Amino acid sequence: MIKKLLFLIVLANLMISCGSSRKVANTKKRTTTSKQKTKSTATKEATIADKIVWTAVTYKGVPYKYGGTTRNGMDCSGLIHTSFKLRNVEIPRTSYAMYGEGYKIPLREVRRGDLLFFITAKRKNRVNHVGLVTSVSNNDIQFIHSTSSKGVIVSSLSQTYWRKAFINAKRILRDE
Repeated sequence: MIKKLLFLIVLANLMISCGSSRKVANTKKRTTTSKQKTKSTATKEATIADKIVWTAVTYKGVPYKYGGTTRNGMDCSGLIHTSFKLRNVEIPRTSYAMYGEGYKIPLREVRRGDLLFFITAKRKNRVNHVGLVTSVSNNDIQFIHSTSSKGVIVSSLSQTYWRKAFINAKRILRDE
């Protein structure tokens, strides 16, 4: 019962608070002047990657909590794990274990729904941070993650700190 209630709350939040998500356009044909061509705007059906990103974005502003997976607090892998799980995609719980899933992709091929992995600990030489790509535009890769200082936020891979800590991008979801 609690899971159903949580699902309904998340679903309601998605419907209400997804102002940052891309709007779906209707298919239209319009006639224009002879200088312009007839154009049609294709309807884009939401992919599982879109839905996972929308779910993650509903957690923006949630404070950081080590091991957290709820609105009371989340760590980076808790955010990613929960966002995938609420969309019925099972992935490991820790960033290090997530890094063992999927396949590596070059940054030029990164798209919405892919994972970015980082090493942020100075003394450890293993993955300890993960983010979910929310958008890619003109080589600017935006990703959502949870930081110990700011909680769940969206950052850019072009920021010096994240660019230097970046290790690899991976695709977990099969091509849709």
